Amino acid sequence: MRQDERDPFVAGLLQARHAAYPIGEHVGQESFMTAGEIRQLADRAGIEAGTSVLDLCCGIAGPGRLLVAERGCRYLGVDYSASAVEIARVLAGDLRCSFAQVHLPPLPDGRFDVVLLLETLLAFPDKWTLFTEVARVLAPGGRFAFTIEAGRPLTTGEQTQMPDADTVNLIDLLDLMALLSAAGLSVTWQEQRTASHQLIAAALLESFRRHSLEIAGEIGALALKELIAAHELWTDWLHTGRVRKYALVAQKL
Repeated sequence: MRQDERDPFVAGLLQARHAAYPIGEHVGQESFMTAGEIRQLADRAGIEAGTSVLDLCCGIAGPGRLLVAERGCRYLGVDYSASAVEIARVLAGDLRCSFAQVHLPPLPDGRFDVVLLLETLLAFPDKWTLFTEVARVLAPGGRFAFTIEAGRPLTTGEQTQMPDADTVNLIDLLDLMALLSAAGLSVTWQEQRTASHQLIAAALLESFRRHSLEIAGEIGALALKELIAAHELWTDWLHTGRVRKYALVAQKL
């Protein structure tokens, strides 16, 4: 999934993703979050009409499009993938969304009420630089709303098993809290999501296997093999507690 051409993955996985989520809970997200969890995090972050939102690593912006449609927030989604950004623009249609292809960090200049980072914090090995950038672009009292995968770094054996292992940079929860505090961000809310995300990961794994022929026809046999291998590991790690999932909101001091 490193390749920038996102179209085959969006088309190839759409049916399987819809089938894996409870009815009404898949809104184009490429993650383990449900629509209800996205709305809850937005509530906790105070996203409403007129709120300026910067969505980091937005992908095809399923969560962002949901929030703009339902809440009327002002939205800028950024992602390193040019094809994902273009797909997001097309899917947004007449929604008042803006998108940009950006390699992070640094973050786009500006002042935002909320910075979102959903399901992709683990891709950043240097979390300190990211958090200081988030604090820089947040308005006074602004909120950083995000999810994390908490756990010790991958072992050599786990790196061998996990496709694109260099993008799986886990962090201990206490270490994360210390970095946030040092960057001037104070956690105001957190909730563990391990159990619910394990269920979604397992459902996605089953659905990818069930739709394997159609998926392989779009993305190729090797990419399908890596997709299944990654979801096997996530399902196991979330089940055993090797990785714990959290949603958090941190406010700029």
